[in-house]
Amino acid sequence: MRRPLVLAALAAVALTGCAAVPEPAPTNEGTVAGTVTVFAAASLTESFQAIADAFTAEHPNVQVTFNFGGSSGLATQIVEGAPADVFAAASPATMTTVTDAGLATDPADFATNTLEIAVPTDNPGGVTGLADFANPDLAIALCAAEVPCGAAAAKALDAAGIVASVDTYEQDVRAVLTKIELGEVDAGLVYRTDVLAAGAKVKGIEFPEASGAIARYPIAALTASANPDSAAAFAAFVLSDAGQRILQKAGFGAP
Repeated sequence: MRRPLVLAALAAVALTGCAAVPEPAPTNEGTVAGTVTVFAAASLTESFQAIADAFTAEHPNVQVTFNFGGSSGLATQIVEGAPADVFAAASPATMTTVTDAGLATDPADFATNTLEIAVPTDNPGGVTGLADFANPDLAIALCAAEVPCGAAAAKALDAAGIVASVDTYEQDVRAVLTKIELGEVDAGLVYRTDVLAAGAKVKGIEFPEASGAIARYPIAALTASANPDSAAAFAAFVLSDAGQRILQKAGFGAP
């Protein structure tokens, strides 16, 4: 006669146990998929490719494609309707072009960078500091004034009271770096991260006025993105500890 009571008790325990199992937390992982097109400053080339590898390892259903170039040109392309999901600029001013057009909101700084003098490895011009940029006998390359590296260079030169004898103005910092690597110029101003990325192809020379021309890099998912969830996820990853470790390994400073 006691068997039915035992069975009933066991059934009650089983029902209680089932009721105690929590429901799985909702996730939006399924929406983080498809293609994310990132317009990014040329100086971010290697670091953002590494970030994309880490991001897609966490989100294997996402494909990240890049358009690297001068930030001002990228901003113009976005305003003119180029399809993009994320914008990572090398200056707040170029990001403002996009936010003022209503194409991005709440950009967040994710890195800083510092200018360095870069010369060919054998330094044929004997460049030792920023004062050498005034020497008309040397071939000098700078970024164009409208791009962030050019604006930073102008600020540093002004602070040093130097009028540079410039032979060529380039549309992004990687174009300046390439001319130095090829030995087409004696010196140029690029970012510290570009010197590190070039490795043995160039020699970097620090100069004190660089501290007054620190570059700040903002990022934002674009309001016209065709893939807003994945765009937001990529921007968040850049700002995350994992993204910051990659950037700092490449030589970027903390935001």
